[in-house]
Amino acid sequence: MILYHGSNTFGIKTLEPRLADHERPYIYMSTLEIVAGFYMVNGVEKPYYWFPYGFGSDGKVEYDELYPNALEEVSKGKSGCIYIVEAEEKDVLPFKNIPCARLGTVPMEVKDKIEIPDCYQWLLEQEKKGAFRLRRFEDKSEKELLWWKNKILEYIDSKNMIEIPDCSYAEFVRKKFPEVWEKYEKICFERNNKKPEDL
Repeated sequence: MILYHGSNTFGIKTLEPRLADHERPYIYMSTLEIVAGFYMVNGVEKPYYWFPYGFGSDGKVEYDELYPNALEEVSKGKSGCIYIVEAEEKDVLPFKNIPCARLGTVPMEVKDKIEIPDCYQWLLEQEKKGAFRLRRFEDKSEKELLWWKNKILEYIDSKNMIEIPDCSYAEFVRKKFPEVWEKYEKICFERNNKKPEDL
């Protein structure tokens, strides 16, 4: 099968499994070129990631801006590369909740590549071509934003980031979603200050 891998590193000849925020190393790939394109530019430093995309009810790939000019801020002026591999079924695993995602378990030779000098311009071109739908911040309802903020809260709580407040993701949340971090701190404080008879 043909799979795509987005990166901001050029000159890769062989894709190697790397450790991200899962328990074992994988190559993160997609059956869709546009989804791999999102991964050329990360809003936070590794091992964490910020790729707020999903799929609409019609199956169309959607990228959600959760603060003003988010896509431009993350991608403008940055270069990237989409690597193309031919993978064997036995060497990849599906990724939960993302139907187009595949996890490579072994090194894979790069068969071809697409070098992109300005990721933001490329993404805008892909939007115009209909490859994905950009759901801009200014079009978001309060209900939508609240849903996303709750997802962020769940994630930082699951990673116990109150213990690692200087990590890149926690810093990103404090900068872009300060109200989420304040709510998280309050939850942690209340959780840790419960008396035994309250449990």
